[in-house]
Amino acid sequence: MSAGAPFDPEELEAAGAPVQAAIPPATSLGAVHLTVADLDRSIEYYASAIGLSVVERSSDRVALGAGATTLLVLEELPGAGSSYGHTGLYHFALLLPERADLARWLAHAAADRVALTGLSDHFVSEALYLDDPDGHGIEIYWDRPRPVWEGQVAARMTTLPLDVDDLMGELATPAGPYAGMPAGTVMGHVHLRVADVPASVAFYRDVLGFGLMAQLGPQAAFFGAGGYHHHIGANTWESRGAAPAPPTSATLRHATVLLPGEAERDALLARVAEAGHPTEETGAGPLVRDPSGNGLVLGVRPA
Repeated sequence: MSAGAPFDPEELEAAGAPVQAAIPPATSLGAVHLTVADLDRSIEYYASAIGLSVVERSSDRVALGAGATTLLVLEELPGAGSSYGHTGLYHFALLLPERADLARWLAHAAADRVALTGLSDHFVSEALYLDDPDGHGIEIYWDRPRPVWEGQVAARMTTLPLDVDDLMGELATPAGPYAGMPAGTVMGHVHLRVADVPASVAFYRDVLGFGLMAQLGPQAAFFGAGGYHHHIGANTWESRGAAPAPPTSATLRHATVLLPGEAERDALLARVAEAGHPTEETGAGPLVRDPSGNGLVLGVRPA
């Protein structure tokens, strides 16, 4: 979130009832693609502050990840301006495998003076928030075990202050130099700025088939596959009635939804077409846009 922006919608009590999802339960998220104003600046930030490593690089594009898994793709648009006030990315969220991994990252942030915008306990997870040099929101989090929160997302996903002392108690000895994001880190969810929440519900639930896990009236909604607390968040805090960011902005190019197989992706594409939503063929795969112009590439999870 940018300085002075409203609180994350997850900081409100969630209300609403889950619905049966038609999308395959094993659906997950893949890489998020963003534009940035200065590629070298962004690579330095994501390596030193976040702990991602370069998977592949060209003159104007870089793939970043944990180990060999690409989590983020950045494309340079020199001089790109802010996308604040438009639809697009609110934050992408990197899910760490263990609570101790979150503690190690927070120790690194404290030692290396990485600026944070929030530290929260959402009941379903513990999360840290920050912004990259272009204002792209980032969440780094750990999920509590699923039996703790399953079936309770709508009633109990909220925000409490993070118990930092308890979290840091996960580290038996003082943390040494940070070794980077651990293998097993994945893109846990993507939170989007949208122009209208009811239209987003009609798209993500009724067309794509995600379960509506929680809704905060006309302000925000959270969608998940297979009962997960959310793979997609959508809110209007900074973007009610707004248009997509200008093409000269540092903004979201697309997120990636990974289906379990080709047959499942084909079935979803057929449902998208039947609902009247056009798709665009891209090098990354077929892309569909939500009613606010946010792009989603429909991919297939690697075997």
